[in-house]
Amino acid sequence: MLGKTAGGLYWMFRYLERAENTARLIEAGFRIALTRSNDAESEWKSIIVSSANQAAYEALHDGYDSARVTDFLLREATNSSSVLSAIKSARDNARLTRTALTSEVWFAVNDTWMLLAKLLKDPIPVTQLSGVLATIRQQSGLVRGALYGTMLRNDIYNFCRLGTAIERIDATARLIDVKYYSLLPSPSFVGSRMDNVQWETILRSVSAHRSFRWAIDDDFTAPAIASFLILDPRMPRSLAFCAGELVENLNDLGDQYKSRFGAHDLADALLAKTTKRDISSIFDEGLHVFVGNIIKDTSILAQQIEIDYRFSG
Repeated sequence: MLGKTAGGLYWMFRYLERAENTARLIEAGFRIALTRSNDAESEWKSIIVSSANQAAYEALHDGYDSARVTDFLLREATNSSSVLSAIKSARDNARLTRTALTSEVWFAVNDTWMLLAKLLKDPIPVTQLSGVLATIRQQSGLVRGALYGTMLRNDIYNFCRLGTAIERIDATARLIDVKYYSLLPSPSFVGSRMDNVQWETILRSVSAHRSFRWAIDDDFTAPAIASFLILDPRMPRSLAFCAGELVENLNDLGDQYKSRFGAHDLADALLAKTTKRDISSIFDEGLHVFVGNIIKDTSILAQQIEIDYRFSG
């Protein structure tokens, strides 16, 4: 299945994951801003810079107050990465590839669009924001559950999983980078209680706080949390886990099509960068540099997947 159908499936799950990750980015922004409420506007600017959302940067450059930023990230039609825009794009792609999906997956996507379109019709008061963000995450999980529970493990499934993994590894890397930017004004905070609290915030934003407590016999310190988010293959949103997903699904496609493309080698290299390291060497290199390279490599890999599987034609 090469070409537009494969591309539609791949992008459908990229958009779904993007909507969820935007919700997680908003949650991280609120939590970090709360720890430094005297300079909340600069924290929101850090969120926008780290997300590489050029539309948001241009639209909000004259002020980054919480209400404007969250409304732009949740509802703005001109922002292709807003939750509402991403869910609409996911639904449009699902409709175009409906015959390749089980009815359960289609209904889950369509129901998600109708629910969120109604929920996000008007600006969300801050008192309701937590519940709205939870609903976005929950609906995304319902679509993934329908995929896991009803789809054949064939090329259709692999393209859906590739879309999720590409978007997720990029989002986790950017959330880690949010932490880097939040410390730039005050490097003296590194290793302090505030530093550790902000790292815990990132854990909570990727739904990994309890998992960390179960899996890691260490305190909530920067090296332990960063290692968990980057290198631990057990954590579904870690860079290592997502890179493994990319390799696994590309290998499945290679077996089905009897062809190996450039994307396979790029995915192997990305996996090596997130597994054949230790956190000390990453910190020595510079966390921001390391994460920036992962984001760049993921973008190159995504472009190569589209070329190799002829999504544009």
